[in-house]
Amino acid sequence: MDDLRFGAAIRAVRVRRRLTQRQVADRAGVSQPTVSRVEHGGAARLSLDTLRTICRVLDVRVDLEPRWRGPGLARLLDARHAEMQQAAVRLLSGAGWVAVPEVTFSQFGERGSIDVLGWDRDHRAALVVELKSALVDLQDLLASLDRKRRLAPGICRDRGWPAQCVGACIVIADTRANRRRVAAHVTLLRTAYPDDGHVLRRWLAEPTGTLAALTYLSGPGSPAGASHSA
Repeated sequence: MDDLRFGAAIRAVRVRRRLTQRQVADRAGVSQPTVSRVEHGGAARLSLDTLRTICRVLDVRVDLEPRWRGPGLARLLDARHAEMQQAAVRLLSGAGWVAVPEVTFSQFGERGSIDVLGWDRDHRAALVVELKSALVDLQDLLASLDRKRRLAPGICRDRGWPAQCVGACIVIADTRANRRRVAAHVTLLRTAYPDDGHVLRRWLAEPTGTLAALTYLSGPGSPAGASHSA
């Protein structure tokens, strides 16, 4: 990231929206000098969360794009995601569910894909599974999964599955970095997804009521129970 170019972009958007640095700072919950520092090329001295908060006020999205050995990183991430997907499919199938990976959808003009979509015919229950090998933007993750959960009844109906209840689950690769990230935002995550892996397994056996679970995947096995405070 070119810090000077980044700062210039933030200033340009702020001016275009007719906001002062103080107004942006107040809405972002930071100081005015912090906003000024960003605009003058000092983004590297701030945390990523602070930068994203400032950018969110301006409706600017910040994407990180790590690079490693050309296409090597993409292959590594794809392999890890595929392993997690296979583990999730095994877990659902073992519980007697139909599990379909990479379900694409187009509902009311909204497009996307669900990492794994589960279906229990006997209980007419569906489960939307989101897989994350690394946690980057938690706000985007929660918003994306909430959208998929909202659209899930229509997605299921298109497949001939009349879902009467829909659960959602975030499965995270069990790494130190991911656990630190969860611990740093435990209140946000506990509020949105209070159930853990143990609750998930009980719900799969008897899917009644709501489910909003977050659990870890440690290696090539199936997801294990984990608390948000871990």
